[in-house]
Amino acid sequence: MTTTPSNSQSLGQHAGVLDALGGRIASGELAAGQVVTLDGLCQAYAVSRSVAREAIRVLESMGLVASRRRVGITIQPRTRWNVFDPRVIRWRLDSDDRTEQLLSLSELRRGIEPVAAALAAERANPHQCRILAAAVSDMVVHGRDGDLDSYLLADTVFHRTLLEASGNEMLSALDSVVEEVLSGRTHHGMMPHRPNPEAIALHDEVARAVRLGDAEAAETAMRAIIAEAAAALREEQENDQS
Repeated sequence: MTTTPSNSQSLGQHAGVLDALGGRIASGELAAGQVVTLDGLCQAYAVSRSVAREAIRVLESMGLVASRRRVGITIQPRTRWNVFDPRVIRWRLDSDDRTEQLLSLSELRRGIEPVAAALAAERANPHQCRILAAAVSDMVVHGRDGDLDSYLLADTVFHRTLLEASGNEMLSALDSVVEEVLSGRTHHGMMPHRPNPEAIALHDEVARAVRLGDAEAAETAMRAIIAEAAAALREEQENDQS
């Protein structure tokens, strides 16, 4: 008797194929212009055509592939990718392109988060101010203990709340991009065992400036946070090259 996979099995297979293919494309293992077929993917990953087709549909929505009848599935150049998609960012961080991707994202943050901090100083509500302050307190405790996973959670809450507090829906929508930057540094061992106390102090300065409505101070402190992170990444890159 033939059995069909359950919904949970299909979802798991779909996620597995999506991550595997996305990672191979992001790493350059599957180069731009290379053509793959649905049948070939079914054989390679031991999945049904419907599972493989759904994975390709998602990759196509990200700009990583283009599917054409009689041609097949063509890997697209990086210029076509949706580089803001959190999954694309994650796959690139899993590849040898990691440091360059993080530096690129740091440059993006430099143009976004200082503005968000200034706007938050003008628009944040009391609840958001309390969340920012609590997140900083958690960063102090977890940084001192060297608990990087808990520190990452507090850091993520801080930056997500700051973007939300800006009151700008476009800035707030970039919270997942910033989250991938923060988690990428931690998960790939690019954070010091004990976070830099100066960086934590700068987060406290941002939270205080937002609470006091000082837009200029909030923007300046946030710019310093991003500069500190970028400097640490460049140092990591130099150490890898030496």
